[in-house]
Amino acid sequence: MPQTTPTAPTPTRLPWLIQGGMGVGVSGWRLARAVSLEGQLGVVSGTALDVVLARVLQTGDPGGHARRALAAFPVPAVAQAALNRYFRPDGLGDASTPMRSVPRLRATGGDRADVLTVLGNFVEVWLAKEGHDGLVGVNYLEKVQLATAPAMFGAILAGVDHVLVGAGVPGQIPALASRLARCEPCVTRISVEGDEEPLEHLFDPAALLGGPLPGSLRRPDVLAIVSLPVLAAYLARADATRPDGFVIETSGAGGHSAPPRGPMRLDTAGEPVYGPRDLPDLTTMTALGLPFWLAGGQASPEAVAAARAAGAAGVQIGSAFALCEESGMARHLREELLDRARTGTLRVRNDPTASPTSFPFKVAELPGTLSEPEVAEARHRICDLGFLRTPVRGPRGLLYRCAAEPVAAYVRKGGDAAATAGRQCLCNGLLATIGLAQRRPGGRTEPPLVTIGKDLSFLPALSPDASPYTAADVVRWLATGVRTAGARTSS
Repeated sequence: MPQTTPTAPTPTRLPWLIQGGMGVGVSGWRLARAVSLEGQLGVVSGTALDVVLARVLQTGDPGGHARRALAAFPVPAVAQAALNRYFRPDGLGDASTPMRSVPRLRATGGDRADVLTVLGNFVEVWLAKEGHDGLVGVNYLEKVQLATAPAMFGAILAGVDHVLVGAGVPGQIPALASRLARCEPCVTRISVEGDEEPLEHLFDPAALLGGPLPGSLRRPDVLAIVSLPVLAAYLARADATRPDGFVIETSGAGGHSAPPRGPMRLDTAGEPVYGPRDLPDLTTMTALGLPFWLAGGQASPEAVAAARAAGAAGVQIGSAFALCEESGMARHLREELLDRARTGTLRVRNDPTASPTSFPFKVAELPGTLSEPEVAEARHRICDLGFLRTPVRGPRGLLYRCAAEPVAAYVRKGGDAAATAGRQCLCNGLLATIGLAQRRPGGRTEPPLVTIGKDLSFLPALSPDASPYTAADVVRWLATGVRTAGARTSS
């Protein structure tokens, strides 16, 4: 294959608003596209897009959107193989038909899983960018190590403008983005519990896809999602690890958040206690000389104005978009959240045990979801997706372990049974939240697990009577803060 060179990014004005890359499919292509069309950075969630694509195809691909994107994939035979395996023109039929399983990513390589991951990310980004030239980003969890290279390559093939990475230390992402944009073989370092050194995992896009690839791809900008300037400073100190900017995310954001600094302390409600040490020093951030955005409880024009006055390029907003019409969250769940927020009966807890990652995770308490103890206890523990599995070195080789899997299996792999208490299967729960739940024997379906930020103070302005609102409504309301900040600067 001829040597390729990534095209230089086109200089653009920095967006003052980044839409959060939420959940599995909550930040889908429709939402990202809507925000991008408003002139800001729309972001798709890059987690589990292989499963999302496979399940959308199995439900008949309503509207034909996934098939339209697959038709644009540069290696048609690869796209056609996925269609042959997963597309069901008439959908799944009765409610007892299970979704077809997908191959799982492995540290030792797995071509079928890598290919489907490339395709899923290509489809989501391609649809978000279709028909306009606005900015589109993709959000990844560093914790999902095995998907990083194929997922990012699929997004780069589709022309993604920004890659955002959090839930860990994304030190290898900037160099990885450069190599993937050149379609070169690259190595990602996979942390293996029990090994002193990371496992080197080779990803070769040309060999994987077996067909001609574009000669020139744009290297996306990389934004590292961090909680404190100390990590930002660590990443910024070397060329190989320096991102193009930062998102500073505090504990007020939805989904996962960093644990408090120092020993874990819980309040009377069983939630982590955060203090002054967990607040970012924006003077230090400004001194790094890279653009940054503030995330977590920033959804108001006043917060936008304050962030820009403090030296930030702008803000990242998640929850306000998670509840808008273009959100991928199932409509009945959005409506329940809006109704409960309006009546003051919604509780969102920062659960220190729900996530298998051990990061605190925001859980919205809604009937029929895994937030209810009886629903969680009735669910049969199964790990059939495995995105949050941790590679572990066992006596007979490499194992994969997740604290939300069956307890006996976790213990058999060397885990401590105590570590499984309270853990929820985020993989299945979040897919159920977007209407792609797996069907189980006996007519059961996987229950949803809904995450949202704790600060919903934006709702009286956007939805005072729990009525629907759009992504454009969010952007235009927040834009008054940009105008306010501009007026202050000019005066």
